[in-house]
Amino acid sequence: MANVQDSGLSMLERFREVNRTFPRNRELVEWRDRGGKVFGWLCTYVPEEVIHAAGVLPIRIVGYSQETDLDDGNAYMYVNNCSFSRSCLQLGLRGEYDFLDGVVGGSTCDGARRLFDLWRQYVRTPFHHVLTVPRKYTDRAHMLYHCEVLEFKQHLEEYLGLKITEEALYHSILLYNESRELLRKLYDLRKQEKPPISGAETMEVLNASFRMPKEVFNQWLADLLDEASRSERKSSGRVRLMLVGSVLTNADFVRFIEDQGGMVVTDELCTSTRYWGDPVVLDSGLSLTEAISRRYLNNFPCARMFPSEERFDRIIQAALGFRVDGVVSQTIRYCVPYAHDLPLLEKRLRECGIPMLALDIEYGTSGSGQIKTRVQAFIEMLEAKRR
Repeated sequence: MANVQDSGLSMLERFREVNRTFPRNRELVEWRDRGGKVFGWLCTYVPEEVIHAAGVLPIRIVGYSQETDLDDGNAYMYVNNCSFSRSCLQLGLRGEYDFLDGVVGGSTCDGARRLFDLWRQYVRTPFHHVLTVPRKYTDRAHMLYHCEVLEFKQHLEEYLGLKITEEALYHSILLYNESRELLRKLYDLRKQEKPPISGAETMEVLNASFRMPKEVFNQWLADLLDEASRSERKSSGRVRLMLVGSVLTNADFVRFIEDQGGMVVTDELCTSTRYWGDPVVLDSGLSLTEAISRRYLNNFPCARMFPSEERFDRIIQAALGFRVDGVVSQTIRYCVPYAHDLPLLEKRLRECGIPMLALDIEYGTSGSGQIKTRVQAFIEMLEAKRR
C-alpha cells in the first residue's frame, strides 16, 4: 500500500477547506461581497486571462465530486453523453451555480457543446458565450481562434460596459504564468524518488485553483512549496504511475489507486497538466491577444486535436521524465475523443516499453471492487517486470 511518511503538510488544509465549502468558500464569498462578478468556464480552451483582465473572477464548472444518480441531467441529455456533462448540467439545474454571472464554453466535443446549449436555455446564466476551437495547429487555425478570442473579448466588453486594456491583459498574463510556473514546481517535487506530496493531494490543490482568485492561490501555493521543500515527508509506493484520460476532479479516485500501492507521480488531464502546461509567451512579437490565443491552441493537446502525435509525444516525454513504471488510463464512458485514440496511445506506449492499464469509468467514481482487482494485478505485473 502506498503511504506518506512523517506528519502532514499544514498548508494543504487551506486548499481542502476551499474544496469542502465551495461555492461558499470564504475567498469566493468575499469576492462577491465586494461586488465582484464570477464567470464559470467549461473547457480549458477558454482564455481565462481575458475574463480576469475584465475584472471578473473565472472559476471552473465541474460536476459532483462523487458518482451519483443524474436524474435531472438525464432528463435533458441522452445517457450516451458522458456523465461529466450530465453531472455539470444537473448541478446547474438544481441551482448549485446560481451565483454565476456568466458562463463561457468551447466547442470542443459534442458533450461539451450540448452542455453549453442546455445551460444557456434552462439554467439561464445572464452572460453566455461559446468559442469555436479548431482541431489543428495550422496558420489558418490560429487565425480562426484568434478571431474567436477577439470576438469573445468584444462581447465581454459590451456586456460589462468597459474596455479591457492592454495593461490589464498584460497583468493577467503575468499572474496566470506565475500560477503555471508554481504548479510546474509542485510537479517537479514529484520527480523525486519519494515525493513529499502524493498524487491525490496534488489534485486537491488543483481543484482549489479553479475555485478562488489566482492572486490568493499563488501565494498559498508558494507557501505550500516552501513547506514541502523543507519537509522530511516522503511518499512511498511499489510502482510509479502516470494517470491519463478524461476529465477527473475526484481526488479519492487517485487516492484509491495509491492505496493499492501505486504512486501517482504525474498525469495528462485537462484538470491538471493540460490546464497549466504551457505559459503565454510574451517575447514573440505578437499582440497580447495573439499570444494568448496561441498559448491556448498550442497548449498540451486534448485528445480532440489533430494530429495526435503531439499529444502522444508529450505523454511519453512526461512518462520518461517522471520515470514511471506504467500508465493508467481512465476513460469516462461515452467520452468519444479519449475512447477513440486509446488504442493508438496504447500502441505508442507499448513501442516505448511502457505498459498501460485502461479503465472504463463513470465521472465521480472513487473505485470499485472490479477496478481494485485490475489495479492490483497491474501493479503486481509492473513489479514483476521491474525485477
